[in-house]
Amino acid sequence: MRVVCVIPASWALVLVRAPLSWRPKKLRKLQKMSRRCQVTGKGVLTGNNVSHANNKSRRRYLPNLQETSLLSDILGTPVRMRLTTNGIRTVEHNGGLDAFLLGTPNRKLPEEALVLKRRILRAQEKKAAAQPA
Repeated sequence: MRVVCVIPASWALVLVRAPLSWRPKKLRKLQKMSRRCQVTGKGVLTGNNVSHANNKSRRRYLPNLQETSLLSDILGTPVRMRLTTNGIRTVEHNGGLDAFLLGTPNRKLPEEALVLKRRILRAQEKKAAAQPA
């Protein structure tokens, strides 16, 4: 038995641009987040389960992703990110989210981290411009 969700044509543009929380519950499950760390870029690996009889079946090695809120000193707000435990340790070791992003070259950061880095740089420039006035 198949369940079909019929969507009016007028919803199509709204659903593409609307945040996930505004979409109907049936459609929220359709969009899945990738299993990739937003700082280190680590993702899913594949391999084999090998039995005692040496039978091989494919399997996936998933990264240990955690939904964390890291405090950005420059933005003044917590930023929610999906990071691996290794990514959390890396950020903390380098002095927090702002220091890590500003000290890492752009070529080493994934796209999500670059977007956040640009936000931090814009906020830093605004604070610097407002300081002398």
